[in-house]
Amino acid sequence: MPHQVVITETIDTRALSRFGPEVDVIYAPELVEDRAACLVAVARADGVIVRNRTQVDRPFLDAASRLRVIGLLGTGLDNIDMAACAARGISVHPATGANTRSVAEYVITAALMLTRRAFMSTPEMQEGAWPRGPLGEGGEIAGRKLGLYGCGAVAQAVARLAKPLSMTILGHDPHLGPGHPLWTEVTRVSDAELLARADVLSLHLPLTPETRGRIDATALTAMKPGAILINTAHGEIVDARAVCDALRRGHLGGAALDVFEPEPLGTQDAARFRGVPNLILTPHVAGVTVEADRRVSALTVDNVRAALLAPEKAVS
Repeated sequence: MPHQVVITETIDTRALSRFGPEVDVIYAPELVEDRAACLVAVARADGVIVRNRTQVDRPFLDAASRLRVIGLLGTGLDNIDMAACAARGISVHPATGANTRSVAEYVITAALMLTRRAFMSTPEMQEGAWPRGPLGEGGEIAGRKLGLYGCGAVAQAVARLAKPLSMTILGHDPHLGPGHPLWTEVTRVSDAELLARADVLSLHLPLTPETRGRIDATALTAMKPGAILINTAHGEIVDARAVCDALRRGHLGGAALDVFEPEPLGTQDAARFRGVPNLILTPHVAGVTVEADRRVSALTVDNVRAALLAPEKAVS
């Protein structure tokens, strides 16, 4: 009897043929919008594939009594109860590395746009304005200091892209010891020094009790005046209200936020960003490109298929 896999969010459907005849696929991306229907749909599932909006919590796991494997079309695990999965012996497979290039290119693009300040004049020019003076006050990225707060795979990819642009690269990661080979290419500094010296601060921290709210009003004040903040990690790491205040005061030179708390933003949450200068907002798409989606989808299908076809292990 084929294994059953339920997919609750969008996937590159070309990857589904990789499952082969051993797996019966139910592709129903509308389930992410209908919690009750989702819980019914996963009742007989051996595997599920989700993105970051499907909440794989205890009620979900209780409904999916046959579940053996979860494939994640991304890398963030915030929507998955990992402890409950471990207790059930359910394996969880994020698409590690498949969208690294896309996130790294997003960071570099945001840094270039916010440093140059020449790419946000379209509405004014459509109204007949010619804001050449203010737009000529931007700068070049060469020679500026890029600060990487967290130095995992994505941050290292950002560093590789930034180096040919003649940026000086600083990094802080307490999990990488002084002998790590990364420090031959990146200058290792304390977190306080990183905040004080970086012209562009890119966040690549995991979400933990220690990192939650790390970039608050105090941290922003400690940043170099005119610095740029880029967050593609977790919305909960940053105090968004404090960022808006720092931008309005001119202490921050710019910010690009791709992740938020909560997601998606409601009308009230979004209102705090209205009228804030030098701000780029994107809806958690830093790692979402055509190329990345193909890689993420193929890797996730392969991971789930391999887990389902492997001999089942007893849970002690």
